[in-house]
Amino acid sequence: MEALIILIFVLGYLAITLEHNLKLDKLIPALAMMAICWALIAFGIDGYSTWFDSAKGALVEGFSAFSHDEKMHLMEETLLHHLGKTAEILVFLLGAMTIVEIIDYFNGFATIKSFVGTKKKSKLLWIFCFLAFILSAIIDNLTATIVLVTILRKIVLKREDRIWFAGLIIIAANAGGAWSPIGDVTTTMLWIGDKVSTLNLIKYLLIPSLVCMLIPTLIASRMKAFRGDLADDGGNDTDSVSKHGPIMFYLGLGAIIFVPIFKTVTHLPPYVGMMLSLAVVATFAEIFSRSKFSISTIDGQEEHEEESHHSPVHGALSKIELPSILFFLGILLAVGALESLGQLFGFANWLQDVMPKMGTELADARVSDLVVLLLGVGSAVIDNVPLVAASLGMFSEGLDDPLWHFIAFSAGTGGSMLIIGSAAGVVAMGMEKIDFFWYLKKMSWLAFVGFLAGAFVFVGMRIIL
Repeated sequence: MEALIILIFVLGYLAITLEHNLKLDKLIPALAMMAICWALIAFGIDGYSTWFDSAKGALVEGFSAFSHDEKMHLMEETLLHHLGKTAEILVFLLGAMTIVEIIDYFNGFATIKSFVGTKKKSKLLWIFCFLAFILSAIIDNLTATIVLVTILRKIVLKREDRIWFAGLIIIAANAGGAWSPIGDVTTTMLWIGDKVSTLNLIKYLLIPSLVCMLIPTLIASRMKAFRGDLADDGGNDTDSVSKHGPIMFYLGLGAIIFVPIFKTVTHLPPYVGMMLSLAVVATFAEIFSRSKFSISTIDGQEEHEEESHHSPVHGALSKIELPSILFFLGILLAVGALESLGQLFGFANWLQDVMPKMGTELADARVSDLVVLLLGVGSAVIDNVPLVAASLGMFSEGLDDPLWHFIAFSAGTGGSMLIIGSAAGVVAMGMEKIDFFWYLKKMSWLAFVGFLAGAFVFVGMRIIL
């Protein structure tokens, strides 16, 4: 039965990886393999000899001697534990996405466009890459990519030029998301899972992530595609800017930045702070829009239909990327199924057995570095979310161990090597219809050089610090 569960998991992964070839949204195989894996566990619960207690981080002693009812009860508790941890991440993401959509409702991101006042391609590239690096750390790399590609469309009207900028935005956004606890889903997972703290994550990853962005940008700025000026083809048209746009822009970003501070002060899970931030931003949004609205659906909905239609909160909630939320739900619970059977724990032990024992702390660190680098390369092929979820079940190091920081960097930036390797790449691919093989030929080597440069800097800083 365990072999069948692993086979279902592998097939689900394959379907996710080949999403564009199969023309099947990745949330479908993610949800399917999650449900099938847990169903198979329930059917074959009496045949399993080991069970991993995720709450305690260890195998359950004497599990094989448990009665059927005891095993079923433990399975339900474990599933509830995984659901709770997954819900923390999803609720956090829902709050962040809603705040960003509220900012967009007031056209607050036009504030960024006002900063751009050049036609020189190389200068424009540096501006967008730095914006991607900074914004992705604040509003996550996926959202930053959507925002910047949208702005890019209003400045660079020729698609042939625009896709080059979009490719570097993907690399910069993924690099920026790696050093912030709210910049990437994977770093958020590590942060919420108490594997990294905000200050130490920034301390150890800011410089390596910056190098990961600077090297590809520096090389690209000297390439033919970024020489000269943009053609003057009407790209200076400006959008109508709401008088409340800049206020909502700074308020929204400030509210998201407040979340790590709230967690540090109260020691409550991050989603609590995000809900508080959302409440504050939504309050100002409703005041500025002067519309009456109830977030929940209640009796008498028809009476409020016209008013709620103009509500920024209602509009923001209607634009949330629910397919992405469901995908994360499916993939995280599917990984939880393998973890519960002790598969990931066993894989970690296998790694320890097959890796050469060099006898010194430095040598062991090098072995770990190789594993994490391979994880980074793997995140370009397989979504980094399940890889990090798997690492949470494979390793037992404590809070702020360098291993977790390196995993955060590798998983966050390694996905840039293929356009399907990160959420930022996938969304840019969809928005600009970027060809997989064009990105492989033009951008992958730049991302790889940046990845290695950042990893080298991280290892050097770890030795020094």
